[in-house]
Amino acid sequence: MCVIVAATFFACQKDVQPTIAPSKKPQLNDSDVLIDTKTTYQQIESFMASDAWMPNIVGTYWDENTKSAIAELLFSKEVANGTPKGIGLSGWRFLLGGGSFNQGSNSGIALVDRRSESFMDPQTGAIDWTKQKGQLYFLDKAKTYGVDQFVMFSNSPPIPMTKNGRAYSSSGASSNLRDDQYDDFADYMTSVATHLRDAHGVNINYISPINEPQYNWDGAGQEGSGWQNTESFKLIEELDRSIRAKNLTTKILFGESAAYNYLYEDADKDGRANVLNNFFREGSSLNIGKFPSVAKVVAAHSYWLDGNWNVLNSTRERVQQQVSQAGLKLYQTEWSMLGDQFSPNEFIGFEQASYMDIALYLSKVIHTDLAVANAASWSFWTSMDLERWSHKNRFYLIRLRPTAGDYGDVLAGGTYEATKTLWVLGNYSLFIRPGYTRVKMELNGQGESYFGSGYLSPDQKTFIAVYTNKSSEAKQIQVDPGLGTPKSIMSYTTSETANLREQSVANLQTAISLAGKSVVTVKYVY
Repeated sequence: MCVIVAATFFACQKDVQPTIAPSKKPQLNDSDVLIDTKTTYQQIESFMASDAWMPNIVGTYWDENTKSAIAELLFSKEVANGTPKGIGLSGWRFLLGGGSFNQGSNSGIALVDRRSESFMDPQTGAIDWTKQKGQLYFLDKAKTYGVDQFVMFSNSPPIPMTKNGRAYSSSGASSNLRDDQYDDFADYMTSVATHLRDAHGVNINYISPINEPQYNWDGAGQEGSGWQNTESFKLIEELDRSIRAKNLTTKILFGESAAYNYLYEDADKDGRANVLNNFFREGSSLNIGKFPSVAKVVAAHSYWLDGNWNVLNSTRERVQQQVSQAGLKLYQTEWSMLGDQFSPNEFIGFEQASYMDIALYLSKVIHTDLAVANAASWSFWTSMDLERWSHKNRFYLIRLRPTAGDYGDVLAGGTYEATKTLWVLGNYSLFIRPGYTRVKMELNGQGESYFGSGYLSPDQKTFIAVYTNKSSEAKQIQVDPGLGTPKSIMSYTTSETANLREQSVANLQTAISLAGKSVVTVKYVY
């Protein structure tokens, strides 16, 4: 068996020597890395986070210096004196709220930071474009920093259109949208998209009208509604009509499945799952692929099927096969570290876990979603939130602290902290830009504790490799992507003691250090 250190092809012919390999194989402390830039996979379109729920409060009630600094952390692509100012998100998810925030304590949702504001008045149905002010602040900031992919998503129809006058449901497995409001809800969504385009210069690339329809959302913890597949089809039909009537370029992003398996099986959600077969199969009575406004993309969330390395890989292999057979692209549109299904052999447990341990698990999910499921877009759930109930950084990128403490009044202002989840996501989002293509990259000895993936820019002048070393021991690698002699090689390390720390690598013969419990991005510029 012949092994080439990062060759652009794999060859074991006895009489042929790979021209880019060193004359003598380097003595590496650990694994070789094999790269084949001619074998390509999906094109990456975006890395995202959402503005549910605290961004509306921060953008409305907190001081300008604080919210501006938070926006820089999320959207800036600048690296100043070796220190990145932010993680350069290339996409942003804008929540079209149902109106529980407008209702206040009468909403039935106890926590103010779990309520969503709406442009539509819950009592009169009148439109007020001054609402969702804080979300609009971050939407405008995203555009200013160069973000160019925007998804507007809905968890609940506006309250005046719901059956129970609430933004959470009491209709069980069926939609909380009134039967006579399907066309009105569709027109409302396209009116908001038109307003954001005309008043804010933001083109909404996708409208995602239904979120996690497999759940009933009958608790009062946050906004939501179940949807039967037949109800989803009816809304998509109306939304397609409304988009075309207003000559919008916006596409419909469908799915937002609560877990990957709902894409290809019914499980215990009869009438609300098997998304690919029901909605994208030619001949199905619910086929939405026939509507011109429906994107050839299916969206799903990466929750629950993430408890260990084997499950991460096997489920995502099946997702890739099923989505590919349907002729679609996959967007992973929500993940945070929910549940307690994580293997004790692979995760130390929430009580003992450090913030970096949680961020390393985030990297493991991103990696398998990109390198196994072939996701073209990847999104974290909440961009910023409070830390309560010992959750640590499981549910946010940026930690918010109200002035009176974690359980204090969120409307009274506060401070923020960039955490390890932010910077680990930045190991991907800041460097793998829209249009980059994933290429074949194999690590000798790759597994749960050590893995990586590679990406090539459209002009083939930049190569990005992202490595995760979950073990406590440092690794030394020497890698040549086989694209010639680079003008520069820079590494960016996130670990317990570093946040995307930049370091110059002298040349292709220089060993690159992957610190214990770290994520390292290596950027080759040609």
